[in-house]
Parts: sequence; C-alpha cells; structure tokens
Amino acid sequence: MIVRLAQKIRSTIGTPDISGVMGSVEQLLEESVDAEPFLIDRDAVERVDLTQIDFDALSGLFAAGRKNTAAQRLRATLERRIDRMARMNPTRVDYAAKLQEVIDRYNAGSLNIDTLFEELKDLADSLTEEEERHVREELTEEELALFDLLTRPEPELTPAQEAQVKTVVRHLLAKLKWELLVLDWKKRQQTRAAVEVAINGELDAGLPDVYDRRIYSEKCSRIFQHIFESYQGAGRSIYEEAA
Repeated sequence: MIVRLAQKIRSTIGTPDISGVMGSVEQLLEESVDAEPFLIDRDAVERVDLTQIDFDALSGLFAAGRKNTAAQRLRATLERRIDRMARMNPTRVDYAAKLQEVIDRYNAGSLNIDTLFEELKDLADSLTEEEERHVREELTEEELALFDLLTRPEPELTPAQEAQVKTVVRHLLAKLKWELLVLDWKKRQQTRAAVEVAINGELDAGLPDVYDRRIYSEKCSRIFQHIFESYQGAGRSIYEEAA
C-alpha cells in the first residue's frame, strides 16, 4: 500500500530537481579535502651546506638570546659534517670523539652555553682545515685517505719517506681503479682475492724499510677494509657520490 502510494506521488509531482543542492555539496567536499600547502618553519629546519657554516647568522641568533638554538644547530651541522668526512677517511673518527667530549663536558656542567658555542666554532675551524689538507699534501681526497691509513698512528716518517708513501698510494689506487675494481668485485672470491693480492704486493714493494712485518701486515688489512667499504666498482665509490 505504501509503495503504491509513493509511486502515485512521484508520477504526480515528477522527479525533484536537486542539482542546486548537489552543487553545494560538491563544493563543500572540495573545500574540505583540498590540500593546503605544507609550511615548514624555517626557524626549525634549514638547508645547511656542510662545507660552509654561516657563523654570522648563528652568531646573530646567539646574540639575540637564542643561545641554545644556535648551539644545537651548530652541533647538528658538525655531526653531519664529521660523519661525511669520516666515511671518506676513516682516520677522521677522532673528530667525532672530540665533538662528543665537548658535549659531555657541557652536559656535566663544566661548560656554560657561551663556552660551548665557542668550542664548537673552534672545532668547525679545525674541520675546514682538515678538509683542505689534501691540497697541501698534493693528494686527492681518496689518495689522502690511503696515505693517512698508512702513516697514522705509526710509523714516524722522514719527509723523504712520506714522499715515498705518497708514490705508493698513487700507484696502488690507479692500479685498483683501472684494473681490479670491476663491477660487483666484492661479490666474487676471485676478484676480492685479486684486490687483496694487489694491495699486499704494492705495499711490500714500495713502502720504506721502516715498515716492519707487523706494521706492514696491519696496514695491508686496513687498506683492504677501506677499499672494500668505499668502492663499489665500475667507477662507483663514496668519492664519486660526494663530488
């Protein structure tokens, strides 16, 4: 009975026009789900060039009374910078220890915020000097990494012996990159062994006599470990990625 009554009413008044209502609903839905631009607070997050620190901006922030913010920004920048530098040269891990030592003294109450900021700036200066050292040593960044592994913390060398080690480094790196660090070299025992043999042979033939068997063996292991971690083969390495 109710169904027949509804059919009778529809046949009499026709289908209602709700286009106006639907238009309003659609507009309301669009407004409710429309994505608004995501705004990043520039005071909280900034792009930082890890090789250049704007000390004027940080010092201005510090002078304006935002000392903790300035110090934390500088600390975070140094942490990222040291991490990048240490991946390129394992002997630089000492810089991470230096940074942690400064932070530990501040947390223990031995430093106030002003002294913390100054010590972080001094550390940043030392990082810049370290990043430029390969130029003074007349080596590329990747040659410097091998040179440091061969000379730190021992043995003590004369200038002539240092020059001899640099020659070994250049020859070894050229041989590895041009002949042995092929695609997927780390996945095959034969190619890994060839790299290790080349390292041992070049160091044995070229290093000064001051490298006794103990030091020689240790240096061979450290160089191979560095090559294994840093070079993917076929021209790919952490140095190309950082360029």
